[in-house]
Amino acid sequence: MHEHNVGFAVARLSRAEFDQVYLMRRLLETEVIRGLAQPTAEQLADVEALAQAVEQAAADLDLARMRTLNSEFHQAIFGLSSLNLVVAEISRIWTWALPYHAVYLYDEAGRARVLAEHREMVAALAEGDFERLVELMDAHRSGSEAQLDVMLRSGAAARPSAG
Repeated sequence: MHEHNVGFAVARLSRAEFDQVYLMRRLLETEVIRGLAQPTAEQLADVEALAQAVEQAAADLDLARMRTLNSEFHQAIFGLSSLNLVVAEISRIWTWALPYHAVYLYDEAGRARVLAEHREMVAALAEGDFERLVELMDAHRSGSEAQLDVMLRSGAAARPSAG
């Protein structure tokens, strides 16, 4: 958005828009996950490697890298789907909320929750238990949404972190 006599700035999501982002994510991500085929050993290894890289970034307290790798981890799971257009739309929708994702990573308990949930997702994926993966993804998304909800209500979203 353009601010007169200031320049361009990243537009903040309104509460209603934020809710719509999470609604679209839930609907599309659920469909993609339910339609997955059992991943190959190589595909599973790629997802596991990304989960481990997220853990290493968390251990290093490199939160910008953790946020980037977190997105790559999720996109790798969605990318196992043959629904290329839907997966591309999920990726596009994710970008709307990315600036807000950095906020909950500053909380040690939030980071630990994300990492534990990622490990459970990898296990469900490895077992081909896609209904469990949907449940885990819903809980994962809800936890993030709840933390971001607190931030939006507190007004801390006035200047979301770019890194």
